[in-house]
Amino acid sequence: MPMGHTATAEAGSGGLTATEHRLANGLRVVLSEDHLTPVAAVCLWYDVGSRHEVEGRTGLAHLFEHLMFQGSGQVTGNGHFELVQGAGGSLNGTTSFERTNYFETMPAHQLELALWLEADRMGSLLAALDDESMENQRDVVKNERRQRYDNVPYGTAFEKLTSLAYPEGHPYHHTPIGSMADLDAATLEDARAFFRTYYAPNNAVLSVVGDIDPQQTLAWVEKYFGSIPAHDGKPAPRDGSLPDVIGEQLREVVEEEVPARALMAAYRLPHDGTRACDAADLALTILGGGESSRLYNRLVRRDRTAVAAGFGLLRLAGAPSLGWLDVKTSGDVEVPVIESAIDEELARFAEQGPTAEEMERAQAQLEREWLDRLGTVSGRADELCRFAVLFGDPQLALTAVRRVLEVTAEEVQEIAKARLRPDNRAVLVYEPIAADAAETTTAEGTSNDEESAK
Repeated sequence: MPMGHTATAEAGSGGLTATEHRLANGLRVVLSEDHLTPVAAVCLWYDVGSRHEVEGRTGLAHLFEHLMFQGSGQVTGNGHFELVQGAGGSLNGTTSFERTNYFETMPAHQLELALWLEADRMGSLLAALDDESMENQRDVVKNERRQRYDNVPYGTAFEKLTSLAYPEGHPYHHTPIGSMADLDAATLEDARAFFRTYYAPNNAVLSVVGDIDPQQTLAWVEKYFGSIPAHDGKPAPRDGSLPDVIGEQLREVVEEEVPARALMAAYRLPHDGTRACDAADLALTILGGGESSRLYNRLVRRDRTAVAAGFGLLRLAGAPSLGWLDVKTSGDVEVPVIESAIDEELARFAEQGPTAEEMERAQAQLEREWLDRLGTVSGRADELCRFAVLFGDPQLALTAVRRVLEVTAEEVQEIAKARLRPDNRAVLVYEPIAADAAETTTAEGTSNDEESAK
């Protein structure tokens, strides 16, 4: 039977609680009751992402995520989608640098079906994995790369900036989508070995949130997952640590068929899970989080040199996080004009710090985002898994906002002064070329590190 159990309802959790359990095979289970609506969310995080890949096999984590939807021991073909959607549920999966996740939101009375499906592919996917499914999903992923990266404007920006911000050989140097060459090189045995190594119950966290009976839910979890054997051959991920500051400005100019000049930059910031990372999140929210931010007011409203300006945080636990700056110019404005104004605003912020009003607004904005995530059963299930996998404690998900609200204006100013500097960024400048002069086009830019199955 399931072993281990804790529950908390700490101040700052909004009254939300979660209980933790562990099966004998190592599977961690997190349950959170919510009887407001008759639905239940199932979320399964595997501790594997693109940072675990080796040179020459990039994109394998994302490719395998797709293979998980191609049938398993007792489910053929597209059966996973057909069964969940036929029962009135929704589902998908995504891959990031640091994890791969799968999730379903079901009518509460169909919860057992979702648990059975996830257990079946965890325990028996190799029975259905063959050359045909491998080739089918290899083509799907390659086409996804073309559609999202290679064939629409600014699409390779995230890939290019990541490779600049993290040096050659660093586990975060490449993005989850992988390269075309590596996708072509991946073999069926590569996929099978990947599954045997990483898709084990002791390398996963399962969360179930919603209108559930915890005792019955645990009984189903034990019934369907309990017999799946653990696997202890997982290699430790490579070290992702780097100096706090890059030490120079790294820069690349891209001449492509894009609708406007653009300036994008990635600043090296503290690891997720630290107070300094929360301070950085507040700094970027004040500087570029929406239409009330400093950069938007300066570049779009006042100077009218840009049509869009945003500054957000890509939180990472196993490597320095990235502060992601994205500005699209207005008309014929040159990038140096934009860049000069940005550096002026960042220097002013580092010197003066945020105002009390800016701190209050930014903290309220991050609190609302936190409430939005935990306010849905699927969002809460995902957050519980995230904190369990990346930080070892799902309970931290319920009090994350409290830690953000405790950060002071002085801490925000300090992180801006230390990190938001020209010698701590990788810069990408897009210069448009005429359509008839373009040899290649690119795919839509994003600072999202996730790759979705569907």
